[in-house]
Amino acid sequence: MGLVSDLGIVYHMVFARGGSSHGDRLEAFYRSQAGAYDDFRRRLLHGRQEMMEALEIPDGASLINMGGGTGSNFEYLGERRARCRSLTLVDLSPSLLGVAQERIKRHGWENVRAVLADATTFEPDDGPADVVTFSYSLTMIPDWFKAIDHARAILKPGGLIGVSDFYVTRKWPASGVRHSRWRRFFWPLWFGWDNVFLSPDHLPYLQSRFQTLKLEERLGKMPYMLGLRAPYYIFVGRKV
Repeated sequence: MGLVSDLGIVYHMVFARGGSSHGDRLEAFYRSQAGAYDDFRRRLLHGRQEMMEALEIPDGASLINMGGGTGSNFEYLGERRARCRSLTLVDLSPSLLGVAQERIKRHGWENVRAVLADATTFEPDDGPADVVTFSYSLTMIPDWFKAIDHARAILKPGGLIGVSDFYVTRKWPASGVRHSRWRRFFWPLWFGWDNVFLSPDHLPYLQSRFQTLKLEERLGKMPYMLGLRAPYYIFVGRKV
């Protein structure tokens, strides 16, 4: 993919039409981007591979990727993917799921399926999950707190949650990184145009609901934004 493709994606990100429901808005946003989604997001969405690699996934595990888009995150599992009992990709965009289905068929992933469903209500049909992940999807889920609570509910005791996403810190965080006033103002405004809602409460809520196993708070370069770096985090937690 090249500059022309990137400009097309940026155009649709800026001028995507809305819809009457969350699912309609997601589909309007992604419909024209789906084919070139992976290449552009690889440069935009940092930390996904590190998050997936940090997960200690037992053999025979059930893993659910909430808001999984095109399923590219499953490629980061490497040999662990074949040792899983089931891997389920949940998303509300038919266009992205179409790309995911093509990926599943191309790689011959017999234990992977893509499901059109809501991350706040999806129920696995093979029992509680060993792992649930959110990769740059919490910021696009209106009831993100409900999504986190639901993930905890469908996890086995001792199960893992993995999250990578954009965020901003609270003005006075209890610990860790503290973002400047400019970052706390600019990035929520910038991403909010595309219905991506950065929150200072994501990390504190995750830490209140799960035992923290890994937490990295970083800055990632944004394509075509003259060196500006957006804040993102990598979180892995355990249900206790």
